[in-house]
Amino acid sequence: SLAVLQDLEDGLKKADADPSVKAVMICGENGKFSAGADIRGFSSPKRPGVGLAPIVSLIESSEKPVVAAIEGVALGGGLEVALGCHYRIAHVKARMGLPEVTIGLLPGAEGTQRLPRLIGVPAALDIITTGKHIPATEALKLGLVDEIVEENTIEAAIRLANKV
Repeated sequence: SLAVLQDLEDGLKKADADPSVKAVMICGENGKFSAGADIRGFSSPKRPGVGLAPIVSLIESSEKPVVAAIEGVALGGGLEVALGCHYRIAHVKARMGLPEVTIGLLPGAEGTQRLPRLIGVPAALDIITTGKHIPATEALKLGLVDEIVEENTIEAAIRLANKV
């Protein structure tokens, strides 16, 4: 939603400007990182506000380490947010993917550029063109996530942020 995007932008800018903040952790709520955009909003009139691609670029360009704590799902725009992060930790039961292609939409926040850079062209093309959901264990093998945990991903992400 526009509110979530605005909160992400505001939080990132505030963290970058605060010298006492050493790292940033992005997580979802209620056991889910993000299932991406609400498709019903695609047909509504364009409203002023921040877009997802500039937010992902803002995350990526942060001078402070940004860690994604992925629980549940990181799909579509949610995965693109995670791809903008410098590090990604996923719960062992998490799933990731770009399912919007199954309804004829291309990922719109530069996931088609970031994913191949991270995991290589062949694996990225498979994910981008099929829309399949990748389990955390496969994501780790591909290099999509840096670590998987069976415990609290937020605590694990904070530990990683403190380490880096």
